[in-house]
Amino acid sequence: MQQFAQISDPHLSSLEGVRARDLLNKRALGYLSWTRRRRFEHSPEVLAALRRDLSQFELDQLLVTGDLTHVGLPMEFRQALDWLQELGQPNQVAVIPGNHDASVATPWQDTFALWRDYMASDSGADDADSNASLFPSLRVRGDLTFIGLTTGCPKPPLMATGTAGPAQLARLPALLDAAHNRQQFRVVYLHHSPVPGREKWRKRLTDAAEVQAIIAQHGAELVVNGHGHRAHYDEIASGHGSVPVIAVPSASALGRHGNNVAGYNRYGVERCAEGWRLVINARNYQPGSGEFEAGESRSVTLTRRY
Repeated sequence: MQQFAQISDPHLSSLEGVRARDLLNKRALGYLSWTRRRRFEHSPEVLAALRRDLSQFELDQLLVTGDLTHVGLPMEFRQALDWLQELGQPNQVAVIPGNHDASVATPWQDTFALWRDYMASDSGADDADSNASLFPSLRVRGDLTFIGLTTGCPKPPLMATGTAGPAQLARLPALLDAAHNRQQFRVVYLHHSPVPGREKWRKRLTDAAEVQAIIAQHGAELVVNGHGHRAHYDEIASGHGSVPVIAVPSASALGRHGNNVAGYNRYGVERCAEGWRLVINARNYQPGSGEFEAGESRSVTLTRRY
């Protein structure tokens, strides 16, 4: 059985030493949110416990589905790079941006370029000079194909929406079809939920209907996302069979503001007579012990015919 895991929304920035001139835009609202509320919610101690917990598993891939930073400052991208390097090598850890990472337009070389190797496809990204040239990303690990979509892009103040955009969505069907022809288990990972209505209007994926239509037509075996800081299980009906859509909580949350306490999912995948068996193992932070422990486990049989 192959294994992979998904973590999301660590919001690992301290924002210590931030300068007023760095906040003369939408970042000012994010900074206020951090100082008034979020700095009490997202804990470095929880992230340390997360690293300890992940280290016990032999994973074929670790997915990080966005919002590593809080207001998208270059200093935050450097902090996040240090954290990613502690998690593993670029071929072991796959990253996509979230809306906080792309809060405002910034020079690519000072921000996302620092994560380039962690966002890149197996084919590499030595000549990539923008997120548009990196996504959709494609990584193949045995029977598993991972396809990453970026939905983080600058939006107006008070908006946390995301957009995949026509260029990415034009390339997605061919990637899904090719993996299906290879008889592989296809995992699509993105930051925002592709299920219309799952998030509030100001936090939605603006082209969720288009993403869902592609999945419905071309199929996938699993879609995972973050963004909402809550665990959810939905399904999309496709011509290839039902597709689970799974969201995880923030990886660093103490659960003080009505959201889930920190958690992540570890997945197991194996072939079976019907097609695939997907095992979903939740790992939840326990404030009492200060460690992550096993939560709910669920097994799903995905009927597929090739």
